[in-house]
Amino acid sequence: MTKIIFVEKDGTRHEIEAANGATIMEVAIQNGIKGIVGECGGACTCATCHVYVDNEWVEKTGEPSANEEDMLDFASEVQDNSRLSCQIKISDDFDGLVVHVPARQG
Repeated sequence: MTKIIFVEKDGTRHEIEAANGATIMEVAIQNGIKGIVGECGGACTCATCHVYVDNEWVEKTGEPSANEEDMLDFASEVQDNSRLSCQIKISDDFDGLVVHVPARQG
């Protein structure tokens, strides 16, 4: 299992053990992380699973695809470290990954 850390806007931290192969969005929804909606179910057709990848992890999680960048146009307060959590698949390489939940989605 891989530990993923979600940080809410108010600083509340949730450390969750996640199965490899799942997406950050799936783990967030399964564990009731406030602010991650995932309206499209992970099809990368909305921006309701927007997160900020902690700066220490940006390089490791990689760049968003062209389709993901298009969807990020619909997200609120996009930053250089913005990603759609449905597009980040969990692997052993992401043990300890920290993502921050924005104040609002879409």
